[in-house]
Amino acid sequence: MTDERDIVNRREDFKRFIVFCLASLVVIAQTAVFAYIWYDYYRGLIFEPFWRKGNWVLIAIYGLINVLFSRLYGGLKVGYLKRIDVFYSLTLATICTNIVTYFQITLINRWFLRPWPMIEMTLIQFVIILVWIWGSRYIYSKLYQARKLLVIYGDRDPGDLISKMNSRRDKYDISGKVHISVGEKEIYRMMKEYDGVIIWDLPANIRNRYLKHCFAHSIRCYLSPKISDVILMGSERIHLFDTPLLVAKNMGLSIEQRAAKRLLDIIVSGIGIIVASPLMLIIALCVKFYDRGPVLYRQERLTEGGKPFKICKFRSMCVDSEKNGARLASKHDSRITPVGRVLRNLHLDELPQLFNVFMGDMSLVGPRPERQTLVREYCKEIPEFYYRLKVKAGLTGYAQVYGKYNTTPYDKLKLDLFYIENYSFVLDLKLLMMTVKIFFQKEVSEGVNDNQTNALKDSVDPVKELSEKEPVDPEEKEYVFVDTIQMREEHKARFGCRIEIDREAKTFKVFPFIVALGGDSRSNRYEVEEHPGEDDEEKIRDMDREALGFQAL
Repeated sequence: MTDERDIVNRREDFKRFIVFCLASLVVIAQTAVFAYIWYDYYRGLIFEPFWRKGNWVLIAIYGLINVLFSRLYGGLKVGYLKRIDVFYSLTLATICTNIVTYFQITLINRWFLRPWPMIEMTLIQFVIILVWIWGSRYIYSKLYQARKLLVIYGDRDPGDLISKMNSRRDKYDISGKVHISVGEKEIYRMMKEYDGVIIWDLPANIRNRYLKHCFAHSIRCYLSPKISDVILMGSERIHLFDTPLLVAKNMGLSIEQRAAKRLLDIIVSGIGIIVASPLMLIIALCVKFYDRGPVLYRQERLTEGGKPFKICKFRSMCVDSEKNGARLASKHDSRITPVGRVLRNLHLDELPQLFNVFMGDMSLVGPRPERQTLVREYCKEIPEFYYRLKVKAGLTGYAQVYGKYNTTPYDKLKLDLFYIENYSFVLDLKLLMMTVKIFFQKEVSEGVNDNQTNALKDSVDPVKELSEKEPVDPEEKEYVFVDTIQMREEHKARFGCRIEIDREAKTFKVFPFIVALGGDSRSNRYEVEEHPGEDDEEKIRDMDREALGFQAL
């Protein structure tokens, strides 16, 4: 066993060395281009030129700034990000580095110099980046193949996770999955055939046993954290005694953190409003001239402590977009105007929120502000969803940078808790810088599926779902739609609705119901009245959940 561990450790050490060498290569190449531009052009124009060591220091500072921005955007993570993401990251890092360096040269000269050499240098560096991305990925893929992984799962199906990880087949190879019902001994034996395991949403006591086994045998392990795990990540260590203790204060931000955050909000939003005013004027004219409707869209959202406020955005949908009720935008939403689609893809529809930030309703960085109706829906399925309201809602945030518009509420909650529990002023600055990157990533603004009303995976529109599943017989007066099966051991419960259609009156009635199936295949059906009230909801909740096997999400 010791020999196997040594081999694994040596392999990891060699891998880190290769990644370091490849990352150093692109930094050195870009710094060399700057050194040439400096010696060939700018050095001769400086009012008081440097001596030899002064030039070296300036070139070294350029390389250091390039490394800092590249690490900030993740551009040096060879084999970790997709090629296109590496290109975005290194391109932004190069632009930021060159802008900072140009102003640095301006300060040294005490006046502005021609920027064209810097622009030409930037274009040459873009070519270097493209060549480096192709070459480094080729070398990395030849040395290190995708890891063979085993998924260990329980009652919750891992299909969604597997689908996401399969999008990176260059890095992950989901070669097998096993249910915990086969037994721990068999799973331990199977682990030896893989490069790592994924422990997918298991009960804490079972998960911990697998995690300890992986630690004892030096097995790479990927985990889906629970909400309690995320909260513990933000805890502080206490070393007053010889017994280790953790303290989770659970109070949100401290008074000095709130003061620093508010100061940053006022300064950045104030400058942003002034700088972006011409762009906002152009956008306002485009929105107005398209359909003569209102330019701005105001809607009530929730911020810190559940306090409601009116969010302000550029209108990206048709005027009567919510005549049939509020719902999230879908991937092919017909309500979005052509102007609105461009604004959404570039996130420019959110620029007026700078006024919300300046007024103190929102912060620059924080959880995405949600509508009260959506929060209520999400809290029914995820009671902890209101934990996000421990801080002010944000224009950007951890979930916005690392997630997507259609990220599930449960995953969005965990991402927001990552931010709340690990908050720092530096983290705010980092997320603000990272926000620039997502402007160029179209998938980040991708809407929910066309048949969903919110980001919950089972929030389907029954009429749309029916029409997509099978053609409807024009003479049919009634049909039933059943969706979302919750499993627990041998029990299951089905939720659905019966839809009665009156073709002549062009109306329909929806009758929600629950069919709960016990282990002996007997079923109980409770059908709600046409307009279900609180009594109906109480009856549903008070059904014998243990006997029927009903389990909430």
